[in-house]
Amino acid sequence: MTPAVAGWLADAILAAHVVVVAFVVAGALGILAGGPLGWRWVRHRGFRIAHLALMVLIAAQAWLGRLCPLTIWEQALRIRAGQASYDASFIQYWLSRMIFFEAPWWIFVAAYSTFAVLLAACWWCWPPYPRRTGTNDADRPKAKKP
Repeated sequence: MTPAVAGWLADAILAAHVVVVAFVVAGALGILAGGPLGWRWVRHRGFRIAHLALMVLIAAQAWLGRLCPLTIWEQALRIRAGQASYDASFIQYWLSRMIFFEAPWWIFVAAYSTFAVLLAACWWCWPPYPRRTGTNDADRPKAKKP
């Protein structure tokens, strides 16, 4: 793999990392706003399982003192590309500043754990709809009209 390709792949992984962070944060905001407002999409079972599982995985990695695999992979590619960690391309410069912060490790562990507990509480407050059984949606509650 050439250094240019490794740099491009590192930028692509960083962009994917930003998408993951946006999914977790925007999904949580959507659940917190949409649960009380009766938005149907926030109670979709697949979305809620993926969202909560991802946050629990992130919190578990923090508790174990491990970096996200995307971060490890990106950094390895940057080394292969001959780039300094977080001092290279325009994309890498701005995207990394959006999702990486300098703080003691315990702050991240506490934040991720609190976020995971909040999402579990949302599961209880606004549970996902039951699995579809091939029948119609008549048993599902209707979304509230504004």
